[in-house]
Amino acid sequence: MRTDVLRVDRDAPAPEAVARAAAVLRAGGLVALPTETVYGLAANALDPAAVARIFAAKGRPANNPLIVHAADPDAARRVAADWPGAAEELAARFWPGPLTLVLPKQDLVPDVVTAGGPTVAVRVPAHSVALAVIRAAGVPVAAPSANPSSQLSPTCAEHVLRGLGGRIEMILDAGPTAAGVESTVLDLTASPPRLLRPGPVTPVMIEAVIGPVEVPAHLVASAGEPLRSPGLLGRHYAPRAALEVADGDGRERAEELARSGQRVGWLTFGVGRGQGHPRLTAVVMPRDPAEYAARLYAVLHELDAAGVERVVVARPPEGPGWLAVRDRLRRAAAE
Repeated sequence: MRTDVLRVDRDAPAPEAVARAAAVLRAGGLVALPTETVYGLAANALDPAAVARIFAAKGRPANNPLIVHAADPDAARRVAADWPGAAEELAARFWPGPLTLVLPKQDLVPDVVTAGGPTVAVRVPAHSVALAVIRAAGVPVAAPSANPSSQLSPTCAEHVLRGLGGRIEMILDAGPTAAGVESTVLDLTASPPRLLRPGPVTPVMIEAVIGPVEVPAHLVASAGEPLRSPGLLGRHYAPRAALEVADGDGRERAEELARSGQRVGWLTFGVGRGQGHPRLTAVVMPRDPAEYAARLYAVLHELDAAGVERVVVARPPEGPGWLAVRDRLRRAAAE
């Protein structure tokens, strides 16, 4: 299959490109779309055969549900069987934006979308291209990250093409994404609401709107059981290179691996530290958690492309703003 790559303006996508992408979706095809988080692999969420193609293209386990992306809150309500006051308040505050809500599903949502479960994950993305295509298609779209399952999510069109080229019909290239990590997922069927995946919208931000939220220390589901949300598998968001999180700045461990003959990437907060070995590539990461998250996957993609065999990451701080970064690194380091 040929994968067409169309360059579009992120703020004002050409109507012709939007119409072509919408036509592919209505015909049961797959389109990689930019969102404010990462690039998503979109299919008509109401077409079981089209959604099944997402799982085939990604090699995604059938028990891992998908997020439904809607054009606006009214469209989101139509896929949910219940819309509590908390959903109304959170949608008013954070949509369009990187917050996904888990709610009881309507019968019109195919079981393949929800991994056979009784709930649906839904959000309204904050990206002009994604919203334009969803509106033009006239249907909600199921859209996990546009990458092979368990691997790094894509933050630019090149990452999508490298991972899924030849398996999907189209990629809309609107340049790098802004947030760099996937949306926050909140289960509103639990009491109190339960964080299932940390992301750009933090628990502190959510609690300021609806009150207490349960934040489990570590959420990992087994590969065989139906999952409540994407992002719960133990190993996920992983580069090809083996990744480990080191205490301190990680320099000693990175240099040890380089001296053993391996090509090593080292993510550090240090400034002007240099490199202790020619096989060691040091990358100075931002000290702001949002900026760090925006760069993380792109840096790991670059290290993979450079042929790095091991990645050592200086352990991020423990503050609440770092929750999403720590979650992604922990899953990337899992065996």
